[in-house]
Amino acid sequence: MSRSFRLGLTVLTVLGFAVPVLASTAGEGGDASPDLTTRMTALVIQLGVVLFAARLGNMLFEKFRVPGVLGELCAGVLIGPYLLGGLPLPIHGFEDGMFAVAESVRCGSCPVSPELYGICSVAAIILLFLVGVETDLKMFVRYSVAGSLVGIGGVAVSFAAGDLIGIWLLPTIMPGQTFSVMHAACIFLGVMSTATSVSITARILSERKKLDSPEGVTTLAAAVIDDVLGIVMLAIGMGLVAAGGKGGTAGVNWAAIGIIALKAVGIWLGATVFGILVSRKVSSGLKRLGGNTEIAVAALGMALVVGGLFEEAHLAMIIGAYVMGLALSRADISHMIREKLHSVYAFMVPVFFAVMGMMVNIKMMASRSVLVFGLIYTFAAVLAKLFGCGLPALLCRFNLRGALRVGMGMVPRGEVALIVAGIGRASGLLTDEVFGVAVLMTLLTTVIAPPLLVLAYRSPLAGMAARGRGAEAGGEDAAPIVYTFANAEIVSLLLDKLFACLQQDGFFTHTMNRDEGLHQARKDDLVISIKSSPRAITFECPAHAVSIIRVLMIEVVAEYEQTLRELRKLLDDDHQLCVTPDELARLQRRERIASYLSVTSLVPQLKGRTKQEVIGELVGVLAKNGRLREHEAALADVLKREAAMSTGLGHGIACPHARTEAVDRLVCALGVSREGVDFGAVDGKPARLVLLTLCPTAASEPYMAFQAAALATLNDREMAAALLGCNTPGELFHALCARGSAVKR
Repeated sequence: MSRSFRLGLTVLTVLGFAVPVLASTAGEGGDASPDLTTRMTALVIQLGVVLFAARLGNMLFEKFRVPGVLGELCAGVLIGPYLLGGLPLPIHGFEDGMFAVAESVRCGSCPVSPELYGICSVAAIILLFLVGVETDLKMFVRYSVAGSLVGIGGVAVSFAAGDLIGIWLLPTIMPGQTFSVMHAACIFLGVMSTATSVSITARILSERKKLDSPEGVTTLAAAVIDDVLGIVMLAIGMGLVAAGGKGGTAGVNWAAIGIIALKAVGIWLGATVFGILVSRKVSSGLKRLGGNTEIAVAALGMALVVGGLFEEAHLAMIIGAYVMGLALSRADISHMIREKLHSVYAFMVPVFFAVMGMMVNIKMMASRSVLVFGLIYTFAAVLAKLFGCGLPALLCRFNLRGALRVGMGMVPRGEVALIVAGIGRASGLLTDEVFGVAVLMTLLTTVIAPPLLVLAYRSPLAGMAARGRGAEAGGEDAAPIVYTFANAEIVSLLLDKLFACLQQDGFFTHTMNRDEGLHQARKDDLVISIKSSPRAITFECPAHAVSIIRVLMIEVVAEYEQTLRELRKLLDDDHQLCVTPDELARLQRRERIASYLSVTSLVPQLKGRTKQEVIGELVGVLAKNGRLREHEAALADVLKREAAMSTGLGHGIACPHARTEAVDRLVCALGVSREGVDFGAVDGKPARLVLLTLCPTAASEPYMAFQAAALATLNDREMAAALLGCNTPGELFHALCARGSAVKR
């Protein structure tokens, strides 16, 4: 186990013993009835245990390269009221178990407390709201032909398969009942079978570098349509249940079903279209509320309100949350909302998955009838996606390989299936057995899909027989604009200024992938992609925005140029180079220049006439003495630094220097020029004393302190005169040592 995992397990163990004891102490002498304070105390303790368990489950599963959401789900199963959470504890308030709920406070047939399920419901709204925000409507439209056919085919076949499997197998676990196509349990089995986990599929495609392939783009577009249709079908199913009860078989009122379907589709489409049309005005209104955090919080508040209104209209709250997220998906604040709500998401969503696991009656799920039902249901769900999505893909000019890839990408179920199952379980429409079947199907499809998807993409062969209109991955993007720079430091500085300038101009900037240097800036409908590498910045944008990029770069460079002018003024002021006697003594005590020099690194008569020749001569001296690993690399690094800004300090002194990989430790060489060499000093005087210093790039050598000490030493008039009067390396070394012999380093 990793260190972090062991630490988390230790903390959870300590809490497991300490928190109940504290709860027991706090509860002594209290009233026997579970008053509000007692229930809130229990909720706080339960929530803490759920968070720790979900996090540990996530870490453990990801350690074995399994999606962490399954770990959170399994952690909930483990600590739930049907396993460890149902064990009696000798503690006030938890006599029946940490998560056992008395019948008097249960919410219907839900096995968790109303307070905990309420938090779970809010978490579901947050999850679907952010799923809607992440939906790419532009991609949806671009690949609408192939994506729509694949999505509709997958939903139709999957719903039919799930519903028919329910009619066939539900009597084995719920004897004595009659099941039909319109029975609530059959409808929920069909709806749960339609869902596709976009996040799991996208993660696999990203790792395989196939997000931009025809199969990848079509799969993601189909997954969007798949989830939209699944949510609409959930709305229709909930409306059917609300209008006609839980499962009658006779006298199906198809007119009523049509009205319910039109109502569900009409409300969903109407709200979605209306939301998209007014998204810019909503975005503008949110921007007036304050900073980015206030905007994100207000957007989440709107999602909660819209979710509640949809529930009042007999549609699921998650549909309203998804519609609200979808409406904001094209707004320039969408990515900022995702970033600011990430912490809320990280806190709430694991609670949702863990509570979903706590609602699983593992004992019933382990029964032979439920296990057989679950395996058959899972097998049917996999085949339904392969055929329901694969066959339409063949009609869109994919070959058999490409159709298999698309179908395989639609197999994994995830959060939407669990949300649908949770709604059915909490409303009493699904029994423990049926809920267990749904969770088993979600677990199995999520586990088996990633390796199968990786296997499907292992072949480098194309997945299309010809380029289809609906599955093309190409676009009409303008040619990338690339700016190349000398080093990573310049790129980093420019990026900071770029983002600041973009934000001042009303853009919302965010980082998409820090490791790969991917960034994005959005303003209304304009999207600018920015990719940074160690020595380049690449822009991708529509053709009409190219001029914006060029003007932006001019402004950024101009601002930095102005900053450099201001900095040069400090160096141009002669008094900035003055060193008092006390400062000179302190610097010499810290880093005595003679301690870094040897006789062989001193040149009393430099032959070079230009600064390039002198630098090359001193670098050659260090190379001859074996102080360099790479002669040419060292010379190139010093000349690059000299080209950036002259090291002529005035008063006849020059200190060329550089950080380089060509040395293992700080080394230097000192040369004397009788005629003087033009180093472009601030006072215009030629340099007669030239000190070359090289320092390792990554080592913690006293580089700056040595430079300051060297400047202080060479600026001493007596020292400079003594050095200029020397004719041999030995005399130079003696002059350096004699004048500082009284100072111990």
